[in-house]
Amino acid sequence: MSLTGIQFKMQHRILTKIRKAGGISKEKAVTVDDANFDLQELQWLDYFTGTFRGGIKRTKDNRYYL
Repeated sequence: MSLTGIQFKMQHRILTKIRKAGGISKEKAVTVDDANFDLQELQWLDYFTGTFRGGIKRTKDNRYYL
């Protein structure tokens, strides 16, 4: 599946924020607050962790990691 411009931009922003917050493994997964997501990023977060394989994974307690 190829990304459109906005999808690519949002995926990059989200991945960068998770990486910056230290969410590089399941043990170091970060919360939404830790990653400092804005409203637009939050709206895309489920898309990238759900059906789309964007490299972002979610823990059972709603923390995110790469």
